[in-house]
Amino acid sequence: MILVTGATGTIGRHLVRAFADAGTPFRALVRDEAKGKELGCDFVVGDFDQPASIAAALDGVDRLLLNSGGALPVAGRQPMVQQQFAVIDAARAAEVSRVVKVSAWRPAPDAKLSVRAHWEIEQYLKESGLEWSILQPTGYMQNFFTGEGGFARSGTLAGPYGEGRVAYIDAYDIAACAAVLLTGSRGAGMTYALTGAEALMHEEIATKLGVPFRDLPPEEAARDLRARGLPGWFVEDLLWLYADMASGGLSEVTMAVGDLTGRAPRTFDEFLAANEAFTSMS
Repeated sequence: MILVTGATGTIGRHLVRAFADAGTPFRALVRDEAKGKELGCDFVVGDFDQPASIAAALDGVDRLLLNSGGALPVAGRQPMVQQQFAVIDAARAAEVSRVVKVSAWRPAPDAKLSVRAHWEIEQYLKESGLEWSILQPTGYMQNFFTGEGGFARSGTLAGPYGEGRVAYIDAYDIAACAAVLLTGSRGAGMTYALTGAEALMHEEIATKLGVPFRDLPPEEAARDLRARGLPGWFVEDLLWLYADMASGGLSEVTMAVGDLTGRAPRTFDEFLAANEAFTSMS
């Protein structure tokens, strides 16, 4: 039995659908019962902040997808760290045979808060004694439509992107890679840097989206993000990420998706074609 955490999220929904179509035994962890029912699969209600609920969700589980988003920092620390530490501890107590963690693109101890949190969790998982695999995706294509990162601004793709290229990935491909690692014997003790098929400039992406492109100075982008009500820590994280993008830090294209799934990852055009609802930006 596989437990899928983050089951109603960007990656989780694709993974749930893939497992259901394949007849793979799995259970979805959700925080909201109504959303669990919408998934149309076996689910359990639980919360990373409620250890007893996680222990119950892991009953009979032998493989775990560890995936959750960040939250408002407390005392300068990202709550995701302690939350995922607790899930790893619960997985060890439940004698789970493998944990597949969805991380961030090559996290490091000197990264900003949210990305550094993933580095801390990776280290903890590696030292846990559990068999593990780690997925490190670049930015998600879905973020142009569903994220809070300021990608869309009054029908314009605007941000301090510069001329840096980014090898964005479709969450569909991340889920496909996770499915391989959760259902087979491959990938024990391996870290996979996941990218899409191509590295694009944001001006090129704007053209594909059919919207104007505007490259903003970082100071203007910060003012705009704060005006939208985003918390200061998130704005700082985003500016750090924008700078990394502009410098080419997310431009590498890897072969990991193809190596794991046996097919090429989706291009941006293929992502748009598969998501007809995402044909314009509001």
